Amino acid sequence: MGSHAAPNRRPRILFVSFGLLLLAALLVVPRADGAPRPADACRATGTELPRGDCGPFWQVLAEDFNGDDVPLGGFSDCDHRVDTSAAYCGGLSGTYRDNWWAYPTGWRDTANERGRDVVGVYHPEDTVSVGRAENGDGRMRIRMWRPEDGGPVHAAAVVPRAVMQMAYGKYSARIKVTRLAPGYKSAWLHYGGGCEMDHPEGEWTGTITAFHHPCGGGEQGYYPSGDDWTEWHTVSTEWTPGHVRFFVDGRQTGHDTRNVPDRPLSWVLQNESALEGPGAAPGSSAELDVTWVAAYAYGWK
Repeated sequence: MGSHAAPNRRPRILFVSFGLLLLAALLVVPRADGAPRPADACRATGTELPRGDCGPFWQVLAEDFNGDDVPLGGFSDCDHRVDTSAAYCGGLSGTYRDNWWAYPTGWRDTANERGRDVVGVYHPEDTVSVGRAENGDGRMRIRMWRPEDGGPVHAAAVVPRAVMQMAYGKYSARIKVTRLAPGYKSAWLHYGGGCEMDHPEGEWTGTITAFHHPCGGGEQGYYPSGDDWTEWHTVSTEWTPGHVRFFVDGRQTGHDTRNVPDRPLSWVLQNESALEGPGAAPGSSAELDVTWVAAYAYGWK
């Protein structure tokens, strides 16, 4: 658990041909071996929230967190119609209540199943908030922490309601770990029915990686990007029939066709205690900031 009079005709033809070549160049980026590598369908690489449809994807969520603030405590009372598209957090209001849900307080994170010395428990009420950075940028802040007494890590998993229980689509966000400490990780994922796609995943002290666990079993697909969590990156997953592709800053880092899910799954922005390396120290904390989230349905053409 854990994304194109006759003497005047010749120049016009040359111009169109050049335009097509330029478009082709924009749609691919070179691999190290010189072969072209597919680019993110929306070319979502910059700091600004992408808006509008692109390729075979139509946008169903565009969130830049520049609206109302949500202080700590807002993501509370989330135990309503859980794991369905009707799930909600009673502590939220307005568009945030309409658009977001979180794993309820008390649910246990993945480390509990792995026999780790340090495990986590989901506490959205004291880990998730929305507000402005010093530069005025709206952000969702996910600050996980471990109590001074050495209890479980307070973890957080938030879920965009617009794409709960949806088959296929494109899922993008711009993220950065702004406070680093050992013992904390992310595994943003789609999973269910023996299928799992994870991106971005990894301990925050390492680098961003993607994984694909084919439906029904088989060797996992492992796609390291080499990109550091502590820098701003745009991460995207494009899930279409028979294909899953992973991107960092518009660069394809992985592609798999083996038993790709064909059933509706939810996108879970899961953040939890580490599964590798040292556990979080008592009294420590770490933070992931999300400056925008965009999600798209597939197959409108």
